[in-house]
Amino acid sequence: MKDICLLNDSFPPIIDGVANAVFNYGKVLSRKGVGVSVVTPDHPEADDANLGFPVIRYPGMDMSNKIGYVVGNPFYADTMKIIKTMDVGLLHSHCPMISNILAMELRSALDVPMIMTYHTKFDIEIRKAIKSKVVSQLAIKVLIESVSSCDELWVVSRGAGESLKSLGYKGDYIVMDNGVDMKKHTAEPDLIRKVTASYDLPQGVPVFLFVGRLMWYKGLRIILDALAALRSNDVDFRMVFVGKGQEEEEVRSYCSSLGLDNKCFFTGPVYDREELAAWYSRADLFLFPSTFDTNGLVVREAAACSLGSVLVRDSCASEGVTNGFDGLLIDETPASLATCLMKVIDHPEVMHRVGQNASENLYLSWDDAVSRALKRYEIVMDNYRCGRYPKHNRPMEGFLAFYAKMMGL
Repeated sequence: MKDICLLNDSFPPIIDGVANAVFNYGKVLSRKGVGVSVVTPDHPEADDANLGFPVIRYPGMDMSNKIGYVVGNPFYADTMKIIKTMDVGLLHSHCPMISNILAMELRSALDVPMIMTYHTKFDIEIRKAIKSKVVSQLAIKVLIESVSSCDELWVVSRGAGESLKSLGYKGDYIVMDNGVDMKKHTAEPDLIRKVTASYDLPQGVPVFLFVGRLMWYKGLRIILDALAALRSNDVDFRMVFVGKGQEEEEVRSYCSSLGLDNKCFFTGPVYDREELAAWYSRADLFLFPSTFDTNGLVVREAAACSLGSVLVRDSCASEGVTNGFDGLLIDETPASLATCLMKVIDHPEVMHRVGQNASENLYLSWDDAVSRALKRYEIVMDNYRCGRYPKHNRPMEGFLAFYAKMMGL
C-alpha cells in the first residue's frame, strides 16, 4: 500500500480530541508497517523527533484568542514540494477548513483520493467563535462546500452525519468510529489513593465525574443544577470536574453560587493517562449530558475502566447505548438527571453493573478502529483508480472570501 497522508489543523503539542485522533492514526498505521505522514500547522513548542512517522509543518498564525486554534497557510509552496517527493496514495483530512483546502490542492497535484473525517459540530464552534452573523454564515457555507468536495466522507457517529445534512450537505457518509488510547483496566489502588488524596472523597459517598473542556455546551449547567437539587434533598455526593476551558471561571462561579463548593472539585487538566484512569476508576458514575459532542471519546475511556455513563437520550454520545444496561439515558434537563442520580444512589449495584456492561459493549481500542479504517483505505484507493468517484470542484472562491474576512476580524 502507498503512504497515507493525514492532515489536520491541530496536532500535539496542541491537545484536543481531533489532534488525539490523528496522533493515534499515525501511531497505529506506523506500527502496522503502513507509510504515514502528518501535515499540520507549525507550533513553537512542537517536538516531532520521536513519533515514528514524519510530521510536515507549514507556517501558521495563532488565532486561539479569536477562533480557538492555529490557522495555517494552505498555499505554502514548500509544503507541496515536500509532499510531492513522497509516495502518497491517499489523503485523509480531519478538518473541513484549512486542512481540507490543502488536501484538495494536493489531490489535484498528486491525483490521489481524498477522505475527510468530520469529528466536530463545526457550525456550533463557528457561531460561538465568530460573532459576525454574515461571516459565520459564510464560514458554514464554505464548510459544506469543503465537505462536499471529498471523495468519501467519514463521520464519527450517525448524529454527526445528520447534523451535516441539516446544514445543507447532500452527499453520503460512512460512520467510522474513533477509538480510545486507554487500555481496558482498573487503576491500581495505590495510584487511586495518590491521585485523589487531596480531595474530600469519603468512602461510601458516591463520586460523579466529568472529563472534558469546561464549556457550557458540554451540559455543565445541567450537571450543576441537578447536583443542587440533590443537595436540597439532603443527598450526599461528590462531583469531580477534570479539564479546563474558556468558560471555566464562569462554571466555577456558578458552582459557588449554588452552594456546591464543598461537594464539587475542579482538578484542572490531567494529561497523564494512568492518572486519568485513576479518576475513572475511583468514580461511581460518569456524567456527560452533552448534545454537542459527535462521538464522546470520554464515554469510551470511562468504559475502559468499567465506569458507566449518564447520557442524553438520542444524543450522538448515546448512540449504541441501551438504557439501564450499558448506560443511563436522560432527557436534556437538570430534573431528569437529578431523578436518575437519586435512583442509582439508592442502588449502587446498578452503577457497578452498568459500568461492567459498558466495558464489554462500548469500549473500542484505536488499534481496532484504525484497522477498520485501513481496510476502507484500500477500497477507496481501488474506487478512485476505477473512476468511481465524481470529479469535484474546489470551493476556492468561497474559502478565499472567508479567509480574508477571518484575518480581518
